[in-house]
Amino acid sequence: MSTAGLPPSWEVRHSNSKNLPYYFNTSTKESRWEPPSDTDTEALKSYMATHHSSAPIRSPAVSKEGNKIRAAHLLIKHKDSRRPSSWRENEITRTKNEAISTLLGHESRIRSGQVSLGDLAVTESDCSSARKKGDLGFFGHGDMQREFEEAAFALKPGEVSHVVETASGVHLIERLE
Repeated sequence: MSTAGLPPSWEVRHSNSKNLPYYFNTSTKESRWEPPSDTDTEALKSYMATHHSSAPIRSPAVSKEGNKIRAAHLLIKHKDSRRPSSWRENEITRTKNEAISTLLGHESRIRSGQVSLGDLAVTESDCSSARKKGDLGFFGHGDMQREFEEAAFALKPGEVSHVVETASGVHLIERLE
């Protein structure tokens, strides 16, 4: 097992085209976005938080994004999510109520000022955007699931939503810009 918690022959590499880390097997030459089975998820979370959390994305040189906003999120999936697996867990078995309970605990820590949504997303979000502190970049109307989009566009920059339910799972959303 590597310091990243990956099985033998697996390593974390960085995609220049997507600006994201991915998993590569040096023996088979297989590459994938999700970690291989038998990964020590706690070791991987620690490794990713230390080595692959990125600096915040800055606004483009042309600062007018039109009708687009920028948001970050923390996603907790559950067994009834449309794809119940993530970089953190190969098979997610928690119930929707358990996911909501977990998210409410995260929301409490964020609102109390103990931790930022972005810092918590690095280790706790089931979305691959965790590698970018949950930052989804700029998006407009029609780019995201309806419930997510409505909640994100209702926020002012700097505000964090309460629990938002989508087919992907349950989210906390922070509007960045």
